[in-house]
Formats: sequence, structure tokens, C-alpha cells
Amino acid sequence: MKNSRHKKIVEIVSRQAVETQEELAALLKKSGFCATQATISRDIRELKLMKIPTESGRQKYALMSQTEPLGQPENRFAHILPDAVVSLDTAQNLLVIKTNAGMAMAVAAAIDARMLPDIVGSLAGDDTVFCAVRTAEEAEHIRKQLEEEIRR
Repeated sequence: MKNSRHKKIVEIVSRQAVETQEELAALLKKSGFCATQATISRDIRELKLMKIPTESGRQKYALMSQTEPLGQPENRFAHILPDAVVSLDTAQNLLVIKTNAGMAMAVAAAIDARMLPDIVGSLAGDDTVFCAVRTAEEAEHIRKQLEEEIRR
């Protein structure tokens, strides 16, 4: 059942813009699959779906392999930071990244893909990412680097 549901999810997000888990649940139900929000959330993680911006400025789910050609993680996620980040700030050794609604997980994935040695870990909500950095100085250095990249 899980494999069939996963195939249907891939088919749905490949054919149309799906903006929310609720919308995905409704489309799955139309196709004969009943799934809870927790199941859909887990499916999204397992399928490595991420939200990407649409031409209209909204966001939709897409397979990571559909967003950019695979290559270096930095290249694969290059478009995410400029499109999604609203602001960057530091609080001691924490890097605080505010994003457009629903984009924090994509930004965290972009940051994590860089495997920066001074970032100990990151935590994403809906519109905020916290990165634990080894030192306050390094947090400020990373903030400046990311700001420069976003401005390009």
C-alpha cells in the first residue's frame, strides 16, 4: 500500500501544483488512498519532496530530482536561498534564518548540504531555521557569507 501511495504522490506532484499537505491528502483521497496528515508528512520526507517557488510567487511540492540537475549540493540548492530567505541574524552562536512561509525545511536542507564544519546542526520550522554554530564569531562569518550569496 505504501509503495502504491508513494507512486501516486509522485504522479500527483509531477502533474500539478500541490501547495499543502491538506491539498495532497484530498487528491490522494480522490484517487482512493486514505492517509492521515502524519502519514503524508512522513511520505513527503521519505520521497524527499521539497517546496519550490512557482512563477506566481507561491510554493509547490516537487521531487528534489525535478528541481535542478544533480551535482554539487551547493549548485543543486543555489536558487533556494535567494528565493526563500527573508532575513538573517545571529544570537550568540545561533544563526537565525527567517524564510517565506513553508520554505524553512528547504533552506535548512540547502545549508545542511554544504556540510559546513562549524555548523553543528540545524532545526527548521515553517518559516524559521536555527543553525547551531560552534562560536559566535563563526555564526557572524557564515551570516555574512550567506547574505553575499543571496545578493548575487
